[in-house]
Amino acid sequence: MFKFWGSQEQQEQPRPQEVGQGPAQSWYPPSVVGSPSSSRPATPTGSSSSTSHSFQSPSEAAALITVLKNKSVDELRKLLTDKDAYHQFLLSLDQVKIQNNIRDELREETLQIARGNLEKEPRIMELRNQCRIIRTTELATAQEKLNELERQKEELLRSCSPASLLQMLQEAMQKRQMRNLKPSIGSSLIRR
Repeated sequence: MFKFWGSQEQQEQPRPQEVGQGPAQSWYPPSVVGSPSSSRPATPTGSSSSTSHSFQSPSEAAALITVLKNKSVDELRKLLTDKDAYHQFLLSLDQVKIQNNIRDELREETLQIARGNLEKEPRIMELRNQCRIIRTTELATAQEKLNELERQKEELLRSCSPASLLQMLQEAMQKRQMRNLKPSIGSSLIRR
């Protein structure tokens, strides 16, 4: 939860009870507890303390240190060895209370948003169905129009194909020849 005195995050250590050691030993990592004769946790040395991921402001850390300084050695040992006492102490801190309140508010807001979304679900489904119907109708209309245009295109291509144009030219020539022949036949008949 909180990292005190610049301690780095470590993997969870097995609890002494699980390992079979005595109940007086702490369930905290050795870097926090320090030597058993010391009444305060050991402070890490080296450059690792400069890379601590602590997000506490100096004033919050000072307030926490003040609270811990007001505890007796026995109370501090109890916090180190008794998980329930530590948990109660942690929940009594103002910073933790504030964070818990913020968490509860965010949870409530998230639930309200989720309920709102669920209430909108039927309307969303209705609109989705309407869109599907409109899309299907418009698609059918567009498909019919496309089919008509394809048919017109095919007719145009057939009428403008080289074979079709050649046939139309031959028919036009035949008509012209027939017209030219009619007057000459008529004049040849008249001459006779």
